Amino acid sequence: MTMNNQDEVLAADVLINGGIIQAVGERLDVSGDTAIVQAKGKVLLPGFVQTHIHLCQTLFRGRADDMALMDWLRKRIWPLEAAHDEESVYYSAMLGIGELLRSGTTTILDMETVSHTESAFRAIADSGIRAISGKVMMDAGGDIPVGLQEDTNRSIEESTALLERWHGYDGGRIGYAYCPRFVVSCSEQLLKEVRDLAAKHQVLVHTHAAENREEIELVRHQRGMRNIVYLDHIGLTGPRLVLAHCIWLDEEEKAILRRSGTRMAHCPGSNLKLSSGIATVPELLAEGVEIGIGADGAPCNNTLDMFHEIRLTALLHKVRCGPEAMDARTVLRMATIGGARTLGLDHLIGSIEAGKQADLVLLDLNDYHTFPSYEADPYSRIVYAASRGNVDSVWVGGKRLVHNGRVLSMDKRVVLRESDRSIKRLLKRV
Repeated sequence: MTMNNQDEVLAADVLINGGIIQAVGERLDVSGDTAIVQAKGKVLLPGFVQTHIHLCQTLFRGRADDMALMDWLRKRIWPLEAAHDEESVYYSAMLGIGELLRSGTTTILDMETVSHTESAFRAIADSGIRAISGKVMMDAGGDIPVGLQEDTNRSIEESTALLERWHGYDGGRIGYAYCPRFVVSCSEQLLKEVRDLAAKHQVLVHTHAAENREEIELVRHQRGMRNIVYLDHIGLTGPRLVLAHCIWLDEEEKAILRRSGTRMAHCPGSNLKLSSGIATVPELLAEGVEIGIGADGAPCNNTLDMFHEIRLTALLHKVRCGPEAMDARTVLRMATIGGARTLGLDHLIGSIEAGKQADLVLLDLNDYHTFPSYEADPYSRIVYAASRGNVDSVWVGGKRLVHNGRVLSMDKRVVLRESDRSIKRLLKRV
């Protein structure tokens, strides 16, 4: 069973050549030595697209629980990020990518930390996942550890050097985004230069905005206006800007998102765990705002599993907007083609159709928790009942990275062992 780009459920074959989907249809003619994957009785989906991830934080899972955002950052996450070294960033990224691939995510928008971002890109390259990533930028703010404090020009130079090295790597599988952390930790000079460089290189800008009420007051105190009003004031809003969270928006900010075409990443698990609030996603979707879904980071979730996020997205908003809000079909589109549109990649990924990259997930729904199957809605089975345990295989660009639930592009024993060694080393530094 295949779900195509019109949301139709088909009993169909998918022909892949050179990592590209060549055709979708019944009983396609396959000749020569073409490898055949028997998927009868299973479901083939576009790979999940996560629009907000912090791979550098995966090592911190379980070390910053039960805290509000600003304390979470100041007391736990920033000191841990400042303690990172090249090896710890690499294995933090590999640990996160292993979890992401294992649960069906094929593309991410990732925000790293200030230093050692090259190591994260090496992990992305080695693992085979599709990613847009960037070094975090922090050149202002009084509560930042010394290890994260940056000179403005150096931050920009390092970011642009990474862009020149990695953007377009492996036929475009890896892309770059400028990642100023949030207004609180970035000078106006840095944000304006990021605006100009992103336009010059035609890349995304990824930052946090309106996640927490204390953060909003800090921005208002510093800049004299609310987050998104300020970003619009300096010319950063637009289709190349992806804002994580956007929970506490006023009507002016919502109008800016609509007018400018600024994109948004919804992170329900993180927003609940940090007690940040609930974004008005159904209303924003109805007004035409492009919204993807992301797990955020492992220490504020504490899982990167997209099945967890799509179920939360479907259920959370029913409490405010009624049982018909955020139906399973809408949510699955947000997790696939909606995420691709949010990242400006919908011409390449996000649906199963000829000419697109073969970024695919094969689900085996033959299990207790997803039955009965007779005349069952497949969207309901996937969004409300399925889990990462149902992921059989994952392909990125036609390359199989997961088979029978096992990640093929990394040695799990090595990643787990080195992750423990790395966090032990970091905790001694902190």
